[in-house]
Amino acid sequence: MIYQEKIPGFGELSLVVLDPKRHAELVHGWVTEPRASFWGMGSYSVDDVREIYEFVDGLTTHHAYLIMLDDTPVGLFQTYQPEADPVGERYAVRPGDVGMHLLLAPGNRPPRGLTTALGPALARYLFGDPTRQRIVVEPDVRNQRALDRLEREGFAFGDEVDMPDKRAQLAFLTRARFESDHPVPV
Repeated sequence: MIYQEKIPGFGELSLVVLDPKRHAELVHGWVTEPRASFWGMGSYSVDDVREIYEFVDGLTTHHAYLIMLDDTPVGLFQTYQPEADPVGERYAVRPGDVGMHLLLAPGNRPPRGLTTALGPALARYLFGDPTRQRIVVEPDVRNQRALDRLEREGFAFGDEVDMPDKRAQLAFLTRARFESDHPVPV
């Protein structure tokens, strides 16, 4: 486990490093659901998913985690260094940028408000590293639910860019904006 935080009303959130061999079947079930179409893995086999995450696991610039809520897996969280990712070729990467992807487990509906509670918790994890100054995301421009959520969470929209597999909307959340929206209780 690399991070843990109590989410009032929901339980204990923890981030666990994804084990490609142990978790491939679970993650495959999520990424092949119609609701996860923007993840881009709908036609992948369990072996394909395992191989992709074995590749990610071998990188020092990209990381994949299971999001656990009271020991129940509820999603997939990935982080990356934008300068080592195709997105870094499409905008001016700044020192302190960190990229992220989030997929909540399709299927069972998460408890009402969980998505809203998870965003700040994941940002607290990322900004727990004092060198990180800005979170970068690049959802598919057609993913209106994600875009609406990002706007509510304080992300500023940048350019639309062509990625290898999609037209993406760049969005950024600065440490300063996050900390002003989520002050640490004294």
